Amino acid sequence: MSEESDEALVRRCRTGDRGAFETLVVRYQRPVFNAALRMLRHGEDARDVAQATFLKAYEHLGDFDPQYRFFSWLYRIAINESINHGKRRRSHEGLSGEERDSAAGPEQALGQDQFDGALQAAIMGLSDDYRAVIVLHHVVGCSYEDMAAILDIPAKTVKSRLFSARQRLKDSPLLAAWLEQT
Repeated sequence: MSEESDEALVRRCRTGDRGAFETLVVRYQRPVFNAALRMLRHGEDARDVAQATFLKAYEHLGDFDPQYRFFSWLYRIAINESINHGKRRRSHEGLSGEERDSAAGPEQALGQDQFDGALQAAIMGLSDDYRAVIVLHHVVGCSYEDMAAILDIPAKTVKSRLFSARQRLKDSPLLAAWLEQT
């Protein structure tokens, strides 16, 4: 049995099928949480933002334009919620509950915990605009076009912001290696 498309699930949601929305939540809860975690640096804040994201998406499902991809629309909500939450509460606690990648890379130079701390500190040192493009591209894996749709900016602006954000992160050789790897 093939997996039902996002578009079909959204159509079912619009007819009142809550089970279809539950399927979308299960499908995107981890990526939304991870994007919020990278934006906010705090697990509880990320859980709050993920919950708010899905609540807002459900409440505004009628506003979703099916000519666009659902996940782009959902990520736009998540990034905006993260930025707004971060403005309300700047957290300086460490990462918690983050999934670790078992792939070898520059992380081994300092150890995973030290690398995570250095990466998170560098990302948190970026402006919200730069942090959003780094998280969406290097953590979530979005294309330029998807990032443009999520952030509601032209693809050229995405590329420009990503270039500028990478330049700021390349001051650290370890982070420069991470950027090349991802």
